[in-house]
Amino acid sequence: MITMQPNRRLMTFALALGFAAAAVHAADRSPQGVAPGIEKPLRIAPRPGNGRNSEGDFIQLKDGRLLLVYSKFIGTGDHAPAELAGRYSSDGGRTWSSEDVQVIGLKPGEANLMSVSLLRLRDDRIALFYVQKYDSPPGSKYPYLDYILMRTSGDEGETWSEPTHVVPQDQPGYRVLNNDRVVQLKSGRLVVPLAVHYLPGWSKWQNSAHLLCYLSDDEGLTWHPSKSTLQSELLAQEPGVVQLKDDSLLMFSRSRDCQLVSHSKDEGETWTALQRSNIAQPTASPASIERIPSTGHLLLVWNNGDDPLAAAKPVGRRPFTAAISKDEGATWTHVQNLGTDPQGWYCYTAIEIVDDHVLLAHCEYPGLNSLQVTRVPIAWLYEAN
Repeated sequence: MITMQPNRRLMTFALALGFAAAAVHAADRSPQGVAPGIEKPLRIAPRPGNGRNSEGDFIQLKDGRLLLVYSKFIGTGDHAPAELAGRYSSDGGRTWSSEDVQVIGLKPGEANLMSVSLLRLRDDRIALFYVQKYDSPPGSKYPYLDYILMRTSGDEGETWSEPTHVVPQDQPGYRVLNNDRVVQLKSGRLVVPLAVHYLPGWSKWQNSAHLLCYLSDDEGLTWHPSKSTLQSELLAQEPGVVQLKDDSLLMFSRSRDCQLVSHSKDEGETWTALQRSNIAQPTASPASIERIPSTGHLLLVWNNGDDPLAAAKPVGRRPFTAAISKDEGATWTHVQNLGTDPQGWYCYTAIEIVDDHVLLAHCEYPGLNSLQVTRVPIAWLYEAN
């Protein structure tokens, strides 16, 4: 999650006031602008003492259940105290448990836990990746630093190991790892794409981040950074990675009016320079890309900047759009809107393929304060040309 710089704080404050007012009624407001055939089985709305629920990911358990882990905040800001909580589904995401289960609690000295990625490792353990923020020491030019942490579970999420550091603990900084971003390649290599916004010694927080990946070939026991670190004057933030059929990697990252892209032919060690893509968007917002196993095609979920709804004032993170690529991301077809709520703030989307449906966990309404689960038939994604 990106924190706005001072020259954008007034806009952010105004948005926050609107979101806070809407949050009071979020649990009672039914989803708006939902396309026919799309289900909305769960919204985890703000409650007293719980001002925001966001940035989640799914894992399929061996007993057939689904576990959704997300960031449960006390306040609403990106740095507000937050722990990791969970909900379960026993029917493929059609219905969900109504009570939170604590997954990882917040300990003294920790400012915030958020941005979950869940993976099934080759040895059958579940890996949980997340960000743990803490207060910067005196003299820092940014108020928070963070750790990128990994835990594992050998009992299907009932208990978790002590955390290990993806980035060495003695290399402090403020790094952004989005939710549902860690991937495991065909070779077994783990890839953690990161955006570095501040390191001790820098004069200030940098809005356009340094992008790189941390890589592990031993199930997360040891890690090393990619040889390439990418920068762009166009604004580069919140990277994600997907493996293509030729085993190369496609990196996509949030920019102002489109996604920037880069490619790697050596499993993330080196990357080509960031370039503008044909994935247009109305404002800076993250995209999500994953492969549909049953068709072999790539699924893109994002805010479509080429849609007339993208120009609606105030311009925001809408509409909520899906597209399919049959040529490994070169072109995108079957473009359809999943959601067109004029107050929608669709972003931070986790993707999970469950049988013949796609499950999405994302922000929607109000703002970033509610976690919405959306269920989409795979066949629906191919209805448009």
